[in-house]
Amino acid sequence: MAGRTGPVRAAVLTIASAVVLTAGAAVLYRPDAPPEIATGAEPPVDAVAVLRERLRLVPGDWRSWAGLAVRYVERARGTGDPGDYARAEESVRRSYALHPDGNADALVADGMLANARHDFAAGRDRATEALALNDHDAGAQAVLADALTQLGPAGTATGAVQRLLDLRPGLSAYTRGSYDLELRGDDAGAADLMTRALTTATAPADIAFCRAQLGDLAFHRGDLAGAAAAYAAGLAADPGSAALRRGQARVLAAQGRTAAALEIWAGLPPEAGNLIEYADLLRALGRPGDARAQLALAEAQHGLFTANGGVDGITGAHLAIALGDPDAAVTAARAEYDRRRHPDVADAYAWALHAAGRDAEALPVAREALAGGARPASYLYHLGVIAHALGDPSWRGHLAEALTRNPAFSPSGAADAGRLLAVPA
Repeated sequence: MAGRTGPVRAAVLTIASAVVLTAGAAVLYRPDAPPEIATGAEPPVDAVAVLRERLRLVPGDWRSWAGLAVRYVERARGTGDPGDYARAEESVRRSYALHPDGNADALVADGMLANARHDFAAGRDRATEALALNDHDAGAQAVLADALTQLGPAGTATGAVQRLLDLRPGLSAYTRGSYDLELRGDDAGAADLMTRALTTATAPADIAFCRAQLGDLAFHRGDLAGAAAAYAAGLAADPGSAALRRGQARVLAAQGRTAAALEIWAGLPPEAGNLIEYADLLRALGRPGDARAQLALAEAQHGLFTANGGVDGITGAHLAIALGDPDAAVTAARAEYDRRRHPDVADAYAWALHAAGRDAEALPVAREALAGGARPASYLYHLGVIAHALGDPSWRGHLAEALTRNPAFSPSGAADAGRLLAVPA
């Protein structure tokens, strides 16, 4: 689950202060990307409380109801409380009820909520409706770019991201541009554009976000020192950032400082993805009972997310594999694969098929995950293991490349790749 995701290498050019993403030649969803919804101004420290007080005094303010929905979604990202999605939905409905026609604010908030729940087709549709009302709405354009990115395949969202860069070059556009480049295999361009985003960030949370992404980019290319420096700099701005602390835990584990890594993992928000990764480290350390306890928590958290309107076949598939139910993993991943073709989805589906012993079906899907240009170590590992199971001689090259790119991509996966490569050809 660590990782992020053209034949022609993409470039970042500066022309009259606008950024251009060339077509051609980052892979988890970034739900906490700075949205710059509505005015794009920094929200108050407790924006939910401020807006709720305003709506107590002015209950007919449809714009504030839409704004409250946005802040509920943002808060859910920080706390991991899926109940905020239901609160956001109720706030959106209030805004629509007060202003049913031409309510671009509610459409943008609705699209942002849909994306947060991983209903990216709905996010795309709401953003498209908002842009039909005002094709210069940068908030709607950001929601559209996020939705198209996740619907995939890699490169699908480049035009929408470019439009956002043209409309409002700044933090929101630069971070999304960085991810688009990363998905298409241009890691250097992705890092350059995220560094530019950092220069525009002023709020601690935004600085932390940019530092976390730069740290992740460094980690995924095997640069532990660079990753550690980025995470530390981010924590100096926002000591409570879960993304930065998660990054630190990964670095510490890769350095063999497992006690310190486990302490951080134990204190992270109980999001399913965090818990599955925590369990992977525990299992690699020979603590299967503790790993199962974390997986039980992950299963409960995933259930809460889906009960509150979320859909996440990737997490469902990885969780089912970890729990020893490969058939459920295939069902979950296949449903997600039918909905969208982000590289993460293809990778998860291929790995689920492998877990179910269906390697002949898995091989082309694993190759599809790499087709956009990005080559995360985790994808290469999965492809290598699948090829090995089929006796395809390419397996050794894939596993060697995975460990060259990032020797610490996964506590269990890296060890497994090393064991396979240690067997003489």
